Amino acid sequence: MRRLRLLLLPAVAALALAPPGRTADKESSGITVDREKRTVTIDAKGAPRKLPNLDKEYPIEVVASWPAPKGQKAHETIVTIDARPSEVHKALEGLGLKPGTPVKGDGEPKGPEGNVYLELPLEGGASRRVGIEKVLLDPKTETPAPKMKWRFTGSVESKVAPDKDEKAYGADLTGTLIALFPVTNETVFQTQLTMKEEKFLKLETNKKVLPKEGTPVKLILEVPAK
Repeated sequence: MRRLRLLLLPAVAALALAPPGRTADKESSGITVDREKRTVTIDAKGAPRKLPNLDKEYPIEVVASWPAPKGQKAHETIVTIDARPSEVHKALEGLGLKPGTPVKGDGEPKGPEGNVYLELPLEGGASRRVGIEKVLLDPKTETPAPKMKWRFTGSVESKVAPDKDEKAYGADLTGTLIALFPVTNETVFQTQLTMKEEKFLKLETNKKVLPKEGTPVKLILEVPAK
């Protein structure tokens, strides 16, 4: 028992030194939680709009996904991430949020609302924060994407393989973190957009706002205080 107490002392001391209200360090997964600002920040990169194995570009349907070949939506995302979606889920729960219910196809997703931003680099080491809608546009009309509501839905549990009963956090199997349309319920965040809108709202990234492919950026999830 004495040995166990001695082993615990360094960890307790480290917690005591952490600034109140926020995490002391960035997690190894590339996720940073700021309890004072109520944000979860994820390391990301500008995603390629065309993958080498595909013959064309596909409209944007998700905001953040694992890169190819792991990410099932890597061909239609704004940014790629390496973080596990379930770790982002836990970080949001750590801010006091309870996940709602995701949808696929018809229906309305449920869950607490938040805001989604990208922090983009500027010359001289500065940066600027923009809402996701600012980096998307309708290529036919050159008009920005409509204002969206973002909900922390959490992911469904999915089978790890068709022939097995074992299940896992679905978004950890597909790598999808945030979905614009209800094309998947294996995601952590969803908007209010429906599949009816998905048929005619074909969105593209705004290259005048986003930096070039592969540029490191920050994906920020902000949740209001209770």
